[in-house]
Amino acid sequence: MARKPRDFDAELQALMDKAKKVKSQKTVQLGELVQVTGADALPMEALAGALLAAVEQSKKSPEAVVRWTEGGQAVFQQEGKRGKKAEPSEAAAGPASNNGAA
Repeated sequence: MARKPRDFDAELQALMDKAKKVKSQKTVQLGELVQVTGADALPMEALAGALLAAVEQSKKSPEAVVRWTEGGQAVFQQEGKRGKKAEPSEAAAGPASNNGAA
């Protein structure tokens, strides 16, 4: 019995579509994260600078990432308890704001 030939073009297109969807979901999630933390109140340049500083500090000081992670988990736990997104002022007042900011 002959095997059916694979349609590599269709498989490749399906993978590319899936990758595009995942990238789009990640972009939406990052935007939501910016809003939940209240970082959307910052000018874009300041937010970009803070993120670049955080990346640089994470390379020099891995323990800072541990502190940031703990603060971030607290934000998400607060969201889960309320069943909705934290207000930006509440998220900013949480543990994340005093855990080794960049």
